[in-house]
Amino acid sequence: MRMADRIRARLETALDGAVVTVVDDSARHAGHAGVAGEGGESHFNVRVVAPAFAGQGRVARHRLVNGLLAEEFGKGLHALQLTLLAPGE
Repeated sequence: MRMADRIRARLETALDGAVVTVVDDSARHAGHAGVAGEGGESHFNVRVVAPAFAGQGRVARHRLVNGLLAEEFGKGLHALQLTLLAPGE
């Protein structure tokens, strides 16, 4: 399974009711030292709209998502551009 698919599946499973969009942006970073993930997948733009983010600040949301994806960081995930919103934001 591709890293992008694993990221999407992990977030959808862990964040009940989340709408998750994952865009592989690795090609824009070709030649960058961080591009060493499986199949060259290392840089992603991720947008998540999830009820779990209601009442949480930006830092808490980022910590939650980064924690959920810790295993992927160990498999070559290098950079995430995150847009994390609660419904209605």
